[in-house]
Amino acid sequence: MAIRTYISIITLNVNGLNAPTKRHTLAEWIQKQDPYICCLQETYFTSRDTYKWKVRGWKKIFHANGDQKNAGVAILIKDKIDFKMNILRHKEGHYIMIKGSIQEEDITMLNIYTANIGSPQYIRELQTTLKGQIDNNTIIVGDFNTPLTAMDRSSRQKIRKHRP
Repeated sequence: MAIRTYISIITLNVNGLNAPTKRHTLAEWIQKQDPYICCLQETYFTSRDTYKWKVRGWKKIFHANGDQKNAGVAILIKDKIDFKMNILRHKEGHYIMIKGSIQEEDITMLNIYTANIGSPQYIRELQTTLKGQIDNNTIIVGDFNTPLTAMDRSSRQKIRKHRP
């Protein structure tokens, strides 16, 4: 009988982590959920803010942030996981990609945050940019801000209604 292995991953749009109470509450929640990997979007950190985010049992925390307090993504990897890696960060904090291996299996984690406007085009451009680095062992997570149907659009966006 083969031993079955799995990787538990949580992805979450946190809508900002600048408030200490929110950081603390989220850290406790992550510890309780106990995933191997946690991917966060919209951290709203700048490169000067990343020291604020600590989670017990998670020393491997990797950020991609811009100079403004917008966007921002992070990938947290549990200390118990032996993960050797290379990191690629977007300079404005819209994605972070980590390539490495877990339990001798190659894996690539790509965590993406796209703005509300122009999201489909941004994703297509990102696919082209990262084409040679994405393979069958790539896990893509994130907040793509792409409505699947007209009903999913924000109330601020016009929705064409078909009236008989």
